[in-house]
Amino acid sequence: MSADGGDNGLINASQHSQFIQTFLGLVDYMPVFGMRESAGLINPSVRWVEVTDAHEGQRLDNFLIRLCKGVPKSHLYKAVRAGEVRVNKGRCSVDYRLKLGDIVRVPPLRVPAQTTHRVVPKTFPVVYEDQGLLVIDKPAGVAVHGGSGISQGVIEATRAARPELRFVELVHRLDRDTSGLLMLAKRRSTLVALHEMLRNGQIEKHYGAVVQGRVLNDRQHIRLSLTKWTTVSGERRVRVDEFGQEAHTIVSCEQRGARASLVDAQLKTGRTHQIRVHMLAIGHPIVGDEKYGSDQTHAWLKEKGLNRMYLHAKTLQFVNPTSGELLALQAPLPESFEQVFEALNRS
Repeated sequence: MSADGGDNGLINASQHSQFIQTFLGLVDYMPVFGMRESAGLINPSVRWVEVTDAHEGQRLDNFLIRLCKGVPKSHLYKAVRAGEVRVNKGRCSVDYRLKLGDIVRVPPLRVPAQTTHRVVPKTFPVVYEDQGLLVIDKPAGVAVHGGSGISQGVIEATRAARPELRFVELVHRLDRDTSGLLMLAKRRSTLVALHEMLRNGQIEKHYGAVVQGRVLNDRQHIRLSLTKWTTVSGERRVRVDEFGQEAHTIVSCEQRGARASLVDAQLKTGRTHQIRVHMLAIGHPIVGDEKYGSDQTHAWLKEKGLNRMYLHAKTLQFVNPTSGELLALQAPLPESFEQVFEALNRS
């Protein structure tokens, strides 16, 4: 527009800015042409997904992991950091809790090349199941979810093996090398209720462990605050820190020997690596613990062909939020715990 209102074929700075904003606004809605699924892309155009009540309150990263099956977790985190994933057209962090009606922008994402062989979904021993809750006995060496270098964990395997379940989420976590009882929620309402119960200490959890050395006290309370830190190599660790998060473990000695003891550890709080670091702090690290245990004991285990950490989630007791009944669930200690305890005390 010219100064006198005539059209001279040019646009001024204000019109140019408006044009650019309009164009950028349209880009998000335009399909991405020239990209094929065979080139390793899923959803070759941008998708806009509305959050329903089934995913209300879920973290954004967990929502994306389920929605974009097969995409490495690192790719999803990178897309969020780059602003390619948006909620209600705004940038957000991976720990954002989704709200009912939120609109999530999901960009085209690349997946690893698919193999031709069929992968059989892995199942786990079921200890308890009802319409809202699934409790399994997780083997040692299995991660609870896929991540760096791990293509599939418990949650991915369960979803693959049980496609009829519209909702399955982890209620809590176990370390990869810890075996035993693991809760999964089959309903959002069950997940929310159990999380509240965990925060309020309404779920009683006991672990069995083989630890180094002779534990002298029959029963002791360990109240040592913990904090997370990262090594130079990028490995996540936890240590005792008076300025860290409050942590409380009750340890009862069930069998003791000259070189090893069998203990019961009751969690009163649920911090990362809590039992492992608390046992290290009192001079009795868990046998087979690569992060916090003894190198000498670990070498002895390898000589015997043993490659696990001897920590097992053995009991859970709580009121079922769905039925209101008191549940007392058990996963007995593997036989190898007693065998390792005896072998260590004979050596």
